[in-house]
Amino acid sequence: MLVFMPLDPICGMTVADSSPIRAERDGETYYFCCEGCRKKFLAQEPTSQTAHSCCGAHEEAPKTGLASGMYVCPMDPEVRQDHPGDCPICGMPLEPEFIAAGQPEDTSELDDMTVRFWLGALMALPVLFLAMGHLAPSRIGGSGWAQFFLSAPVVFWAGWPLLKRAARSLVSWHLNMFTLIGMGVIAAFGFSAVQLFAPELFPTAMRGQFYFESAAVITVLVLLGQMLELRARSRTGEAIRQLLCLAPDTARLIGPDGEHDVPVSEVHPGTLLRVRPGERVPVDGVVTEGESHVDEAMLTGEPEPVRKAAGAPVTAGTVNGAGSFLMRAEHVGSETVLARIVEMVARAQRSRAPIQRLADRVAAFFVPAVVAVAVLAFAVWMLVGPEPRLGFALASAISVLVIACPCALGLATPMSVMVGVGRGAQCGVLIKDAAALEALETVDTVVVDKTGTLTEGKPEVTTLLPADGVAETELLAAAASVEQGSEHPLASAILRAAKERNLPFSPVTDFHATAGSGVEGRVGEGTILVGTASFLNINPQTYATALKGESTVFVSKDGKFLGGIGISDPIKPSTAEAVQALHALGLKVVMLTGDNAATAQRVAGSLGIDDFAAEMRPDQKHLRVVELQKQGRKVAMAGDGINDAPALAQADVGIAMSTGADVAMESAGITLLHGDLRGIVRALALSRAVMRNIRTNLFFAFVYNLLGVPLAAGVLYPVFGLLLSPMIAGAAMSLSSVSVITNALRLRRWRG
Repeated sequence: MLVFMPLDPICGMTVADSSPIRAERDGETYYFCCEGCRKKFLAQEPTSQTAHSCCGAHEEAPKTGLASGMYVCPMDPEVRQDHPGDCPICGMPLEPEFIAAGQPEDTSELDDMTVRFWLGALMALPVLFLAMGHLAPSRIGGSGWAQFFLSAPVVFWAGWPLLKRAARSLVSWHLNMFTLIGMGVIAAFGFSAVQLFAPELFPTAMRGQFYFESAAVITVLVLLGQMLELRARSRTGEAIRQLLCLAPDTARLIGPDGEHDVPVSEVHPGTLLRVRPGERVPVDGVVTEGESHVDEAMLTGEPEPVRKAAGAPVTAGTVNGAGSFLMRAEHVGSETVLARIVEMVARAQRSRAPIQRLADRVAAFFVPAVVAVAVLAFAVWMLVGPEPRLGFALASAISVLVIACPCALGLATPMSVMVGVGRGAQCGVLIKDAAALEALETVDTVVVDKTGTLTEGKPEVTTLLPADGVAETELLAAAASVEQGSEHPLASAILRAAKERNLPFSPVTDFHATAGSGVEGRVGEGTILVGTASFLNINPQTYATALKGESTVFVSKDGKFLGGIGISDPIKPSTAEAVQALHALGLKVVMLTGDNAATAQRVAGSLGIDDFAAEMRPDQKHLRVVELQKQGRKVAMAGDGINDAPALAQADVGIAMSTGADVAMESAGITLLHGDLRGIVRALALSRAVMRNIRTNLFFAFVYNLLGVPLAAGVLYPVFGLLLSPMIAGAAMSLSSVSVITNALRLRRWRG
């Protein structure tokens, strides 16, 4: 059966009917290959038939975050291309920028390296045996030729990927670890081959000095290192693969013809779905019917299931408990929270921490310096070394080239960042880039918003103070009846409180709201006013004192004062514990809120916050952060609202709550999925763990090279008679890279 896919109206590309990138115009639905095309279509810009040239989609990051077709270097993320290959700077193979959902891990390179290693090792072993002078002296007939024929396939077939990368580095003049490996192996093999084919070019005393075993064994050891490294590197992407596995493949759709399972890709916003006991929620949406408890640990790191009833939001990938419920899909495909998490994690793993500049500066001159040291070592041995001078000179030069490979130095930072960011995502801490992760370690002041950050962000009626002779139920019912026509957050709190007490609502007529003051309306035969004291034209000092620190509304009916209602935003149960933990870490906590001074003082006093300011506008919050920075403080700002965005962007590290506004999350470098302040403590601990890990890696990488290069050059030979064998140098080089990755992988066990 032929299926005709829609064409992108901008660039003419064929796109799948299930594409999440679409738009409507004049009642018609159009599909697009990328976000750029969609924007141009909505702007009614002219059509271009050149694929992607209309929007530069190949230059932009993919919208979905789940698959992009772009390949990036793990050590040099600025190197990006649309097909597999090797990095022209470091020579390492490029990796997919994003892991596609449901796509099996590509192990082709690991498989290839494994085959080359084992076959190379089988051929290198007899070469090593033949080179052992006591068992089969290399000068005795046929040994040199046997070594040549056995080592040639090892060097030129098993080691071909290494030589190819070395050649490319020389052509592009991006000298890297493979440059040194290639030079060392070719020097050892070439010198030995010339000795074998044209011995007359050398003095009689120097003939028969073969280094075939060095060339072969170095190649095999480097292949071993590459194989182990590829295996270890595959584990760094485990966090993303685990997140992707959380998304179910099918959903239980409810249609006119009953219920049936469909692929998740066929679910659209507005679709009604059933989630059965034990199933994962397929897409983001809202519960419409039923009740259950949902395990949201994959988002928040918190094991306690969350109760879900009608009206409650549910997130793709979370696990339903024993109940069953119906839900209406709202966000699907790339728009789900899970997809955005995967996208953010993948981007952060490819970002560069500022500390990486240190390694970059060293690597910029490191390879040329090593080549110079190798040449110098060769010259010194030839001039003043013992006989056979050429043999010692060649061995030391090859050892210097091989042991000094800067692979461990280049891997030190990106490996730790990759593993740390992935682990953070599993614990509910989303890191936008490595710079935010590094900056967080130096923070000494945490600035927090109140509403939605320290508090629930959902006002509740906390106090009822009826006048003499008035019942609490009468006071609350009167206020709720009028507030039915209001959209104010305080009105919502009054209505919720009345519903919880099953109080009857009377119809309201002649409703009128006065901005900033209150509302009035006719209920039955009487007129009820709900609002500020000045709106009711009263001065109830007793109530004002009793309700200090709460937002207060007063109620009257036909001029008779009924009483006051205190409304406050409850402090999150975890906030006090989090503030204590921040103080224990030596941080100063500052609260900036737009709420009134009395409420701010009550919250700050109850939590033991060091400093606070009330009635702050967005620009004032921004200026306060600037003031703290001018005092020399490193500031982290935590907030969840649009009014927090300027301060979040100005702070050294912006921390957004995922329960808040999108603009806040866009302005922040870190997002806390659970939306409570304990996430800041967790993020700080993660930052310190990652930076410790990076410094450990860099220390070992620097020390390894600082000690290894002089040792390979032979500085200890005059005193101790110690000269490093090229084979030992090759083993040490491979193990240094593996040790750096293994150290980074320890972060996978981080618990916060």
